[in-house]
Amino acid sequence: MDVSIIIINYNTFQFTSECIRSVIAFTKNVSYEIILVDNASVECDAELFEEQFPGIILIKSQVNGGFAYGNNLGIEKATGDFILLLNSDTVLIEDSISASVEYAKQNPNAGVIGCRMTFPNGTIQYSARRFRSIQWELLDLFRFIPKLLPYNKRRKLMLGKYFRHDENINCDWVNGAFFLFPKKILSQFPENKLDDRFFMYGEDHLWCAQIKKLGYHVLFFADTTIIHINSGSTQIEKQLDLRKTMMKHELEIMKWRKGSGLYFIIFSLIYITKEGTRNFIKKLVYKSSGKMIR
Repeated sequence: MDVSIIIINYNTFQFTSECIRSVIAFTKNVSYEIILVDNASVECDAELFEEQFPGIILIKSQVNGGFAYGNNLGIEKATGDFILLLNSDTVLIEDSISASVEYAKQNPNAGVIGCRMTFPNGTIQYSARRFRSIQWELLDLFRFIPKLLPYNKRRKLMLGKYFRHDENINCDWVNGAFFLFPKKILSQFPENKLDDRFFMYGEDHLWCAQIKKLGYHVLFFADTTIIHINSGSTQIEKQLDLRKTMMKHELEIMKWRKGSGLYFIIFSLIYITKEGTRNFIKKLVYKSSGKMIR
């Protein structure tokens, strides 16, 4: 088996069904299995998925243990050489899985492959990232400075929103909505599974940091594109509150990477002030206009 595709469902029957349907329609050049983990949904009986898609492997969790927990349940049943964690609110529009597996095989030191993503309207999602640092935070705070740099230098230094996402590149971490990695690297993780300390949000960042520490590369693959609806399983109103959780996880990852010394203290002051102010502004804009600014 080439790849085990693990999809987590939590009360998103329609999104998840469309995701599975697109995988079946477009994945042609690799052997694969679809492992669907239902995280104790109450929307409908998870067995409805088996009725629609008889070939899938369905795992019905008795509890909603979160994103990492659900994926680890799927990994226990996975037989593929590669594992693909695929969000339920993604839709394939071409054979992205086969292309990404082939790219991974061409890059034997690749620990993670992430692909190009767009919103349904075609807008690029910033899925190739650099780890946060004091330098990155200050440059992002004073955005006119990166914009004065030549694009080639700016995109390599910053990535994220400073990168056009139109070329393959070695990065620090990629969005977990499409997260492909060789199953064999799990043997180097405690208990042979992904770190599940976070219930939700920040896992992709943490896993990439851990995989890079093992000596592997994290690669962004721009030659194939999927649609990521984004927040299909989360109401927009809750996103602003969840940003606080994301900030907490960012700080925990930084402490894991750099320790709790002076660097962490300085970073925390800059990061909390900058992102706290931005989140406050975003909340004001959303309450007054109903629009979520990026």
